[in-house]
This record gives sequence, structure tokens and C-alpha cells, in this order.
Amino acid sequence: MLTTTDTLLPLASIINASDRLKGVANRTPLNEYPGLAKDFGCRLWLKREDLQIVRSYKLRGAYNRISQLGNDERKAGVVCASAGNHAQGVAYACQELGIKGVIFMPHPTPKQKVKKVQSFGGEWVETVLTGDTYDEAYEAAAAYEKENGSTFIHPFDDPEVMAGQGTVGMEILADMHEAIDYVFVPVGGGGLSAGLGSYLKRLRPEIKIIGVEPAGAPAMYRSRREKQLVRLEKIDKFVDGAAVQQVGKHTFKVCQQSLDDIVLVPEGKVCSTILELYNEEAIVAEPAGALALAALDQFRDEIKGKNVVCVISGGNNDIMRMEDIKERSLLYEGLKHYFLIRFPQRAGALRDFLTQVLGPNDDISHFEYTKKNNRDTGPALVGIEVEKRADYDALIARMEEHRVNYEVVNDKPMLFQMLV
Repeated sequence: MLTTTDTLLPLASIINASDRLKGVANRTPLNEYPGLAKDFGCRLWLKREDLQIVRSYKLRGAYNRISQLGNDERKAGVVCASAGNHAQGVAYACQELGIKGVIFMPHPTPKQKVKKVQSFGGEWVETVLTGDTYDEAYEAAAAYEKENGSTFIHPFDDPEVMAGQGTVGMEILADMHEAIDYVFVPVGGGGLSAGLGSYLKRLRPEIKIIGVEPAGAPAMYRSRREKQLVRLEKIDKFVDGAAVQQVGKHTFKVCQQSLDDIVLVPEGKVCSTILELYNEEAIVAEPAGALALAALDQFRDEIKGKNVVCVISGGNNDIMRMEDIKERSLLYEGLKHYFLIRFPQRAGALRDFLTQVLGPNDDISHFEYTKKNNRDTGPALVGIEVEKRADYDALIARMEEHRVNYEVVNDKPMLFQMLV
């Protein structure tokens, strides 16, 4: 623990939130998944918040906060900023309570999430797309709050929002009939880890709670290690439900006590986990929803023989993203490689490459000439998928043996982003 000061939320606030959510939020399943656990030698349970009404836990905090507004506040309406899931929670609460809401969302938010917000909110909600990140949407929402006197519903940095999210931990403890050793929880702004962690640490302090962030947006990771709030200048927005430039002031304080550790997971590993969940268990998880499970590789020795719970925080994944998810997974697993290849200017050069250089299980998945006006003088961009990571070394050896004029693109970020 980083501090002995008690910063955890009061139990009463989470218990009261649970009472308010009765008949509104689903009590989501806590199911054991032996198939997913077999590689780790542990027993594994998933808390299925992807099966929540709005397909994420965010409804809990949003409804708990909005349901406590006074009459004048309800008349003035609410405003929020969100990359999608909090927006859906706010929209659902507005519809349920009959309160007008304006929701600011960053432009890269998947269209599926935007449509769901409009569906859940109906006539009670207006959506506004602005900026490229959550933080830019937040600034627009804050300006709207000042101009219109609306109540801002923060996606994480609000005690009542955190308390609502804490009901996830309350349900885990009530529904788990075995002693829990580890709980892995995704971390974006910190609302879920603060709320869930507060409840579990107050009642079962021996449980180790591990926060998991995407490697491209390590806001809580950096803040905890530097013991102060850190604002990231640049983030990878791929794990959109957990990619923030700065965590909350309140959540940071609580998470100093509620989290035993926090780890980073590469975005490519998240993609592999999304595919694993879908292929093995037919679970459709969004990138943030797969974060917790994706961290287990880093704890193989510690969790062996233990009882482990992972929170699948959301299932709002746009099917249009699946090709990108597969691509990122293949690159991370070392199964897809891009090359710039300058083929000899003679007939049969490409055929020789296919027969002499490619292995029996290698496959060309991408082929594109980089010069459209004169293909004879320009190299080709070639994407090759291999069956196993070890096949790459054999592929390179054959390229060297046959004196192929090539350049590896994968390990050159600027060139890769320009060409692929």
C-alpha cells in the first residue's frame, strides 16, 4: 500500500447506491471459466458487466449520481463527456428519470456507441461530437455547464459515481462462494477501481486488487509511481474506454489505497484477448473490457492455484473494428510481418519468391506496389502471415539465402504508420 491514510469510500455510500439501483441495473453474473484458466493453473471467474443493460458497468455510477439531484437541478438538466459507455449510462438514466441531458463525445467514438446513446436516451438526450479525445470532449462539456447551469455528471471523479461503480465489488463478494485471492480490474479514470476496491478492501483487505491500464495510456500507473497526478501529453486512443490523459483527483487518492498494484498491457495483447474471449467463450468484449483478463500473463507464478476474478467491464465493441483488432493481434503475436521488397526486374521474379522463399505455411496477406506510376522501379509492400512466431526466423533466413532485397517495416514505427 502507498499510504496509511484512509481514503476509501464509506461502505454506507456503496450500500445506499445498491438500494437505488435495484430494479434499474442488472445483477450481472459471476461465472467460472475453466477453459480460460487452464493455461494459468488457477480458478478463474469473470464478472460479466458486458451483460449490463447498457453493456457496461457505467450505468451504475451515472444513475446513482443523477437519481440524487434536487428538483431545481433536474429542471436544469445534466451534461457529461464520455467516450461511449458513461454516455450510455447517463442517457439511460435521463430516459428513466425524465431528465434532459447533453452528452459530448470525442469524434473517434465508435458509431455503434453513438447510436446506442441516442437509442437509450431517446428524446431526453442530445449528443454532440467534438474533439479527438475524452479530455477535449470534457472541456466542451465543462464550458456548456457554465453557460447553461446544467449539472455535470463526471464519468469517474465523483464520490457518488464511484459509489455506484462500487456495487460491482459488492456483488462479487456476495456471489463468490470461494475465498478470493486476486481481483483484476480495468483502469481508465479510476472510478471502477476506486469504488470496487473500497468495498472489497473494507471487508476483505487480504484480497489483492490489481489495476490494469493500456500501455498507450498509463495515466494511473504514472501517477502512482510519481505520487502525484500526471497528465499525459499523448495517448493511444485504441482502448477508448480506458484511455484518458489524466485520472481523477478523487479516484487517484482512493486508488492509492484500494489498489495493491497496477500493470500495463500492450494494445496488441488486448486484441489477442478479445479474440480469445470470442472464439473460446463467445463473449463479445470491447478493448477496455478485455484489459483485466489480458493482464494474467504477467502473474502466472503468483496466481497458480489461486481463486481469481476478472471484471469484463464492457461489451460495446463495433464489429467494424474487428479487422483492426485481428491485425493488431497478429502483429503483437509475431505472426504478421510487413516488408518493403524490391523484386528483380525480370520475368518470374515474383514466382521465384513464392516458391523459394515462402515457407509451406506462410501466406501473403497484403501486396501493394508503392509506386503507382512505374511498378518496375518501385518496391512492393508485402504483408506475410506465418503460422508460428518461430517461423519468422526461417523466413528471414531464406530471404538472405536467396539475396532478396528487403527492408523490415514492423520495427520502424514512422514508416509502418505511413505505409500500413
